[in-house]
Amino acid sequence: MTDAQIMLQVKNGDAEAFEQLVEKYKLPIINFCLRFSGNKDDAEDLAQDVFVRVFQAAERYEDRAKFSTWLYRIAVNLCLNHQRRKKLITFLSLDRNHHDSSERSSDNLEALFSSSTPEREYELKEQQRLVQQAINSLPENQKTVVILYRYHNLSYQEIAKILNISISAVESRLHRAKLNLKKRLLTVMKQTKEI
Repeated sequence: MTDAQIMLQVKNGDAEAFEQLVEKYKLPIINFCLRFSGNKDDAEDLAQDVFVRVFQAAERYEDRAKFSTWLYRIAVNLCLNHQRRKKLITFLSLDRNHHDSSERSSDNLEALFSSSTPEREYELKEQQRLVQQAINSLPENQKTVVILYRYHNLSYQEIAKILNISISAVESRLHRAKLNLKKRLLTVMKQTKEI
């Protein structure tokens, strides 16, 4: 059964179907919220709010888009609202447990860490921290696209649907984000060498 079919069961009052969707998407949504909020407790609260909104909107749900697209749109909106309210830029945890939910990324990290020296491990963590700091400093529209594309492996088409923008706008935001990240990271590297 597809997610959309399960959601249609939720629309008809099936609580077990809702639990299925929560189990399937709980970790990816927490991970997504964590990348925005930088705080585990806030991320868990935001993820819970996402699923509350899904449940509340079940009666109005229509099978027009992919369920995950609709779900991430809710998550993006809640995270942006949360960020606007707090007006803080925070750093994400480097804890491997909160890293990207895709197996490919965690496998790559595991391989890097298992064969590294303590110095190399520190260097990798520091690089990750600097990259995340640079991502956090991006304008919201660029940051959102980077997180959805890089950390959640969504296609341009999926991101366009989630954010209700064109595919060319997604490409443009990603391009500008890459240029901004490159500038910020070069500046940080230059400052580090001067120290």
